[in-house]
Amino acid sequence: MAEQIKHYDFSKKPLKPSPFWMWIARMFAIKPRLKGRPVTVEKINMDGIRPPYLLFVTHASMLDFPAMYTAVAPYNANNVVAIDAIRDVGDWLMRRLGCICKRKFVKDLNLIRNMRYCADKYGTIVCLYPEARYTLDGTTGFLPDSLGKMCKLMKVPAVVLRLYGTFIAAPQWNKDEQHIPLRCELECVATQEEVKRLPADEINRRVHAAMQRDDYAYQREYNIQLTNPNRANGLHNILYQCPHCGKEFMMDSGGTRLWCNACKKAWQVSTLSELSAEEGETEFRYIPDWTAWERENVRREVREGTYRFEADVTVHTLPNAKKFYDQGTGKLVQTCEGTYLTCTAYGEKCELFWAGTELESVHIEYDYPYRKDKYKNNIFGDCIDISTPDDSYWLHPVGLRDQLTKISFATEEIYLLAKEMVKERGKKA
Repeated sequence: MAEQIKHYDFSKKPLKPSPFWMWIARMFAIKPRLKGRPVTVEKINMDGIRPPYLLFVTHASMLDFPAMYTAVAPYNANNVVAIDAIRDVGDWLMRRLGCICKRKFVKDLNLIRNMRYCADKYGTIVCLYPEARYTLDGTTGFLPDSLGKMCKLMKVPAVVLRLYGTFIAAPQWNKDEQHIPLRCELECVATQEEVKRLPADEINRRVHAAMQRDDYAYQREYNIQLTNPNRANGLHNILYQCPHCGKEFMMDSGGTRLWCNACKKAWQVSTLSELSAEEGETEFRYIPDWTAWERENVRREVREGTYRFEADVTVHTLPNAKKFYDQGTGKLVQTCEGTYLTCTAYGEKCELFWAGTELESVHIEYDYPYRKDKYKNNIFGDCIDISTPDDSYWLHPVGLRDQLTKISFATEEIYLLAKEMVKERGKKA
């Protein structure tokens, strides 16, 4: 069966964004998506900067895409897009919009070739989202150290687009989108001459620094009040550990409340997204402080060698941009050494292992998909997406809840530890 399934061809050359199809997209998708969400665009160090250039964009929600196209107007862009998003819209149309298909967290030389092709042949903006997934808590997620090298290979100006409000309006863990003001900050961090002259490490440092943002701080600064009566719904997906009793995966949320089912402590979420305990001490006023504490706890487990996740998972594969394939059940194991998946794929036994140095981060989705009316045959719930160069494995833990955020933290901490160990071995050699 495996040989009969056509896998996506990432080597095929991208198309230049079609003026006709981009006009259709702007009129019937981008503008309607931003209705009721006024967009402010600020340009920093952008005098004289015209396409082609390499655009790094912060990533928070589906609102990022219409906001990006608004910020770079009147120009269009060749946009690097994950294969699952290509599948959602359709490969034929996405290619005519200039999209470049990619699997998340997989090293792919075809991607660099295709990006260079667009800049050199079409003279377009080449846009990518280096966090490669939506931020969990409105702050900057994991960024690879290869961005400076990418800029050197592209040989065009490096520009960062910081988006504010796209997370507050539509956090991944709450499906009830809000209409609030959005802000776009378009900043050139290295001119073409600087990209040529500066070392990759310096360009990488500039990109990383410019990518930093905190959407909750933006909300407080501009006094954006969220009056949604269900603004806390789903918050337990990221705040999975109780700071009062320490128990994991016993949190829950609803309306404007967050609570622990183990110790019964509860918190209110204000219209400014600030937390306050209903009784006793408020351990964390700000959501990113809570997630930072959780991450530190995971880091400790990884570095002490005690971290382990093991669960049965339902397995769906996405070899191409057309459909998911049901592969039954398998087992996912993650330890401080790496991530293991055993399952049956296309009728054959499949055993996969990603060493700590091979998996920088992992794509997760809470309650996937959002449009359950559209994808009735592919309702997975909470799932993890891990890819190889020619396939993507969408895994749903069976009988477990609220595991995804910890798995995400652990994957990144395992990678950072593995990278440190490689560096130490290099010093001793």
